[in-house]
Amino acid sequence: MRIFKFPDISAIRGGFLTVALACGTVAALPLTSLAEPSHGLAMYGEPALPAGFDHLPYANPEAPKGGAIRLAEPGGFDSLKPWVLKGNPAWGVGVHVAETLMYRSIDEPFTLYGLLAESVETDRDRTWVEFTLRPEGRFSDGSPVTVEDVIWSYETLGTVGHPRYLGAWAKIDRMEQVGERGIRFTFKEADRELPLLMGMRPILKKAQWDGKDFGESGLEVPIGSGAYVVDRVDPGRSISFRRNPDYWGRDLPLNRGLNNLDEIRYDYFSDANAMFEAFKAGEVTFWRELSAQKWDSEYNFPLLTQGRVVKSEIPNQRPSGIMGLVMNTRNPLFADWRVRQAMIEAFNFRFIDATLNGGQEPRISSYFANSPLAMQPGEADGRVRALLTPFAADLPPGAIEGYTLPEGTDRVLDRAGLRRALALFEEAGWRVQDGVLRNADGRAFDFEILLNQAGTAMRTASETKQIVDIYVQALRNLGITPRVTLLDSAQYIERTNNYQFDMTWYERALSLSPGNEQLLYWGSEGVAKPGSRNWMGMNSPAAEAMIAAMLNAATPEDFTAAVQALDRVLSAGRFVIPVSYSPISRLAHGADLHYPEKTPLYGDWPGFVPEVWWQADR
Repeated sequence: MRIFKFPDISAIRGGFLTVALACGTVAALPLTSLAEPSHGLAMYGEPALPAGFDHLPYANPEAPKGGAIRLAEPGGFDSLKPWVLKGNPAWGVGVHVAETLMYRSIDEPFTLYGLLAESVETDRDRTWVEFTLRPEGRFSDGSPVTVEDVIWSYETLGTVGHPRYLGAWAKIDRMEQVGERGIRFTFKEADRELPLLMGMRPILKKAQWDGKDFGESGLEVPIGSGAYVVDRVDPGRSISFRRNPDYWGRDLPLNRGLNNLDEIRYDYFSDANAMFEAFKAGEVTFWRELSAQKWDSEYNFPLLTQGRVVKSEIPNQRPSGIMGLVMNTRNPLFADWRVRQAMIEAFNFRFIDATLNGGQEPRISSYFANSPLAMQPGEADGRVRALLTPFAADLPPGAIEGYTLPEGTDRVLDRAGLRRALALFEEAGWRVQDGVLRNADGRAFDFEILLNQAGTAMRTASETKQIVDIYVQALRNLGITPRVTLLDSAQYIERTNNYQFDMTWYERALSLSPGNEQLLYWGSEGVAKPGSRNWMGMNSPAAEAMIAAMLNAATPEDFTAAVQALDRVLSAGRFVIPVSYSPISRLAHGADLHYPEKTPLYGDWPGFVPEVWWQADR
């Protein structure tokens, strides 16, 4: 039995309500228990699909194999290693090439099914989890996936991998091989999500990376166990994946109806306009339209009118997430909540949305809007209030009382909003002097808005620039003239990874199963540690306590209350000036590309395109 013991770390910070397990107690746990091996694992209750299920409910087991799909990505890439912080990795490597022990169903909020692992086992309190590898698991070169590969992958990712892996790694007391094909993780502290997280780390081939600096970026083609292998790479311009005919898991019930296309290709373009023109010309065969107005008015090009391209709308029941302009509180300029609220008041969402999007979509009202996890209107009550009350003295106004965004106006200038903004600025020590907003020391309210000239996952560069241009015009009425800087993708990633910005465009997709990743998004370690998603620089004991309550919730009701409480802390923090979201995905694609009639709970989410699609009538 191989045992890897990790040094203990403090699990308690001020206000962070976690319960650490004593090392002696953990070490004394026997390797046998009353737990039973299972085909799947859910956060609460049992997986929806029973052992021996035939296929995932949103997959078509009769889908034909073959064909190709060509997708477009903005910017470029200089690395094939999405598991480290350095470099700008090509999309798709981590999705199509590498596999995990368990596979996430996007039709259930919090459930995993065995992939490389044939079974999973944990105790009632989830102080440990054990996986048993499938004996047939193979890398694409034919070598077996071993416990040694799993141990190396977890240790390497947890020590030199991307920061997103570090938080969960710090909570592992030890990992150990059990028998020939088993691996067990024992945890340092109470966290009911950890058994699921341990099933979701990519398993890489140890022998490929021995003697190399894994933390460095690079273009070496990774060897994975997934359904696809890297076929062709044109650095910065395109990458294609070929379906592996010898894929070890092709006959698993979990994979029936998945991985149908022989080729998946991603082409990179300078910006979204070039991407869309390539789609209209047939060089790209799949397109996500992010603008409702454009969806209605600009889809009259020849391929569509000829029936060679069709439009599909995919609904979803997932949270809105957060999207808009984020203020970096590491800059003292934005450290005062009154200043951040003033910036929100100056953003006339109603006019901006009507101008750019025809006012067709709802505004993001909170981080978990469009879901049962969203904070409820008005004052907090019940369990939510009980969670927040210990932190009441340090919470921003509105966290307990209720917080709503200003409505704005359909006119160019929201004069009422600008008056409220000026009043808040004055409270915070800023006044307009000779047409310029200054503090008592005479310093101008000067800052930079940083934008990616290639656009983002949810907004094109031209759209974000239009939003910012309208906003800048409004700010000039307050004596503020921001500098707007556009950078290429590589420079933008470098600066945002190191928080070298004052304000920038911000997008965070959130799921129905938030957990440890929330510390990466909002945790205090991200204030100084590069590479986190805490771009706003928030340091909130209340937020970390709500996350701890989520991770240790024993019932769905307690979990929902903790997320709703976190939503209040985030929303009332006034870190982001939110825009609109869409409860549907608008997909334009070749008429020969198809997807199952039943779409998953998450809708168009990772695991849907291109995994369950197929090509027919070619």
